[in-house]
Amino acid sequence: MMTLFFGILAFICTFLGGLFALRFKDHLHLVLGFSAGALLGVAFFDLLPESISLTAGTYDVSTATFMIAVGFVVFLLLDRFIAPHSHGDELCENESHRGRLGAGGLSIHSFLDGMVIGLAFKVSLELGAIVTVAVLVHDFSDGINTVSLILKNGGKRREALRWLALDSLAPIAGVLSTFLFSVSEATLGIILSLFCGFFLYIGASDLLPESHHRHPTMWTTLATVLGISLLYVVIQIAG
Repeated sequence: MMTLFFGILAFICTFLGGLFALRFKDHLHLVLGFSAGALLGVAFFDLLPESISLTAGTYDVSTATFMIAVGFVVFLLLDRFIAPHSHGDELCENESHRGRLGAGGLSIHSFLDGMVIGLAFKVSLELGAIVTVAVLVHDFSDGINTVSLILKNGGKRREALRWLALDSLAPIAGVLSTFLFSVSEATLGIILSLFCGFFLYIGASDLLPESHHRHPTMWTTLATVLGISLLYVVIQIAG
């Protein structure tokens, strides 16, 4: 029951982040700039070291970094051929699909967050508490990123709320799934490596360029730096 309680906390943090993004959608370029920084911060300071740590003893570091590259390339191919787009002034007909693709990736990541919480508590109470704190500190930004991706790609408030609800419920589903099965730490590390690649692509190729499109560079740059810095600080404190 303790793991389910922490899954509910993850739901609350994610949902609040999404509501924050909806509240300040009139300043979407700043929200996108922050989201880009937060997503890159999660990739560099959370997923990357965690994947290397979990695969240690089974795979070497080069395997984890190779899987990061695989994740990046896979999302690149999905982006280019499943939901192609343009960076012109007009939204192309596939822009909404691109937003859903990114939001779907974040929702799967949130499901994995719940899995990590559940599996960590199976090891020990101390490890479970540490992992839970690390998950909660970036769930708020996950909610922001999910809503930002939908709104940026032409989605409406109702669609953004649907994806936010899915992303918020995903950690609870992830926690519950660990009552049915488990995976090895090394396998979980490989999965996190793939998502690290996904997030690097979304942050660097989608959110970051779009945040600077037709908006003052200085403020959006500061928002991006703030996003990276904030995630670094909270992850270090959680660690």
